[in-house]
Amino acid sequence: MGEEIQYSHFNKTDYQQFFSKLEEETALLKNWFDTGRFSTAPLMAGYELEAWLIDKVGKPAAINEAFLNSADNKLLSPELARFNIELNVEPEKLSDKVLSTFEHRLDELWRQCSKTALSLDTSIVGIGILPTLEDSDLTLKNISLLDRYKALNEQVLRQRKGLEIELNINGEEHLQVSHKDVMLESASTSLQIHIQVPQDVAARYYNASVILSAPMVAVSGNSPCLFGRRLWHETRIPVFEQSVPTGGYGDAASGPVHRVSFGSDYVRESLYECFQENLDHFPVLLPVHYQNMTEDFRHLRLHNGTIWRWNRPLIGFDEDDNKNKIPHLRIEHRVCASAPSTIDNIANIAFYYGLVHFYATRQAPPENNMAFTDAKDNFYRAAQIGLKHKTRWLSKKTDTLQKTILDRMLLEAETGLYNLGISQGDSHRFLKVIQQRVENKQTGSQWQLDFLDAHHNDRTLLTLNYLKNQQTGVPVHEWDLATI
Repeated sequence: MGEEIQYSHFNKTDYQQFFSKLEEETALLKNWFDTGRFSTAPLMAGYELEAWLIDKVGKPAAINEAFLNSADNKLLSPELARFNIELNVEPEKLSDKVLSTFEHRLDELWRQCSKTALSLDTSIVGIGILPTLEDSDLTLKNISLLDRYKALNEQVLRQRKGLEIELNINGEEHLQVSHKDVMLESASTSLQIHIQVPQDVAARYYNASVILSAPMVAVSGNSPCLFGRRLWHETRIPVFEQSVPTGGYGDAASGPVHRVSFGSDYVRESLYECFQENLDHFPVLLPVHYQNMTEDFRHLRLHNGTIWRWNRPLIGFDEDDNKNKIPHLRIEHRVCASAPSTIDNIANIAFYYGLVHFYATRQAPPENNMAFTDAKDNFYRAAQIGLKHKTRWLSKKTDTLQKTILDRMLLEAETGLYNLGISQGDSHRFLKVIQQRVENKQTGSQWQLDFLDAHHNDRTLLTLNYLKNQQTGVPVHEWDLATI
């Protein structure tokens, strides 16, 4: 979905042609998996970070077109709503100084974004859900001026046969609203962590990512409220799942196979299973016709881009020294909210890379000792109540995620980073942020809730003080509740 399309209106022939190409490309993909065609290069790291543009009183500022034109940086791109943007980074080998390199690059890009926003009388803020966001902000007047987003909206509504989209979230409080479009999706912004993996170990890294979704969503929570209601510790999760509520073929459209989901199971042999599931269970949303060769997988990649597993497999291409295209496999870990500071974002990235490498390389695959249903339950419960969630984490003993992270996962993450060859100075620095955040039980979500308690639920005051704290660069576990 990151690529612009050339038109947004489709007919029956478009769907038939696209599906035919999709079948052809999926068959070729199976052959490539069977014959080991994918890159065997060492692990690569990358991320995408979504952010908000806000005005002087903390309200969404729908100016991303002017912002992007002024910034003129290929690492910046629009998101669904005109008040959201996305920041990207060039991928790096997952070794040595990659974490401090990412920190430096994010700081540099964020400074440029802040300067550009200031020139437009706005600010940029990284947060899961903007506290001042109102239901009335989420209308088509604020959709980004790109055909792919207009087409997405039209096709989701077509599949729903005109039924309104219902958001119904039970948390600390209850929220129920209806929408006639997909703009609810733009209520939440995230940190999406990428890891490029060799084909022979890709299934292990994918399954490890699935298992680790629970501690990652708990430790990175930064979206406790929507429209003034206190809901889940990480409210992004139900918001995104319910904002694109289309499922599979026929009766499955309202059943358990949804386009935004935790997935249906671990992979058994290879990531190809996810792409076969895409073909078998999900109708085509955007039947764009490409003239490219089958081995470019343009139709398959676009179709995959309209299916949002919280851990999503991706097909990409590198170039070798002779300009030959080498296909590779990536996993996109999508569970984290945009964090309160640069160092918080990089700490979340460090924690994920350390843990996923540790779990993917264990002699006994952890997926053999944790049923998928348990991994799924852990994820949703952690999204609901955060670090307080109690679980039997690959053992017979039940503990909170807070205690499990402090007692074992931090050491496991440190071991994973060490085995990756990550700078020990970087590893200790970023994992210390995770440790102190968990010890203090002060995630972004908890700080927001405590601030609201201390200041009479003043969402504007919360937003403006969050922004000022973020601009200091101090990690969230050090923030206090005083107004700045």
